[in-house]
Amino acid sequence: MRTIVISDNRDTLVGMRLAGVSGVIVHERNEILRELDLALEDQDIGIIIMTELIMEQVKEEVLQLKIKRNHPLIIEIPDRHGSRRGDDAITRYIKESIGIQI
Repeated sequence: MRTIVISDNRDTLVGMRLAGVSGVIVHERNEILRELDLALEDQDIGIIIMTELIMEQVKEEVLQLKIKRNHPLIIEIPDRHGSRRGDDAITRYIKESIGIQI
């Protein structure tokens, strides 16, 4: 199984390449969807990593993929500028998911 990264940031891609992860840099929505489709067609790819900014542009499509498919795993990471979600992202996620206040 291979892992790829779809990024909008050169520094993020370089860092991932240093870790042995190949990938592409894209900026436009249609480029993102094209690269995502190519990754989905490749049965050897087990994990698709996308930066937060990229994910924001294709969020609905990715959510539908996660519902319909169980392979590959699609994950979202912050870019070199840090997370756009804020400091309490995990706490909010738990509260929204299961209704428990931490």
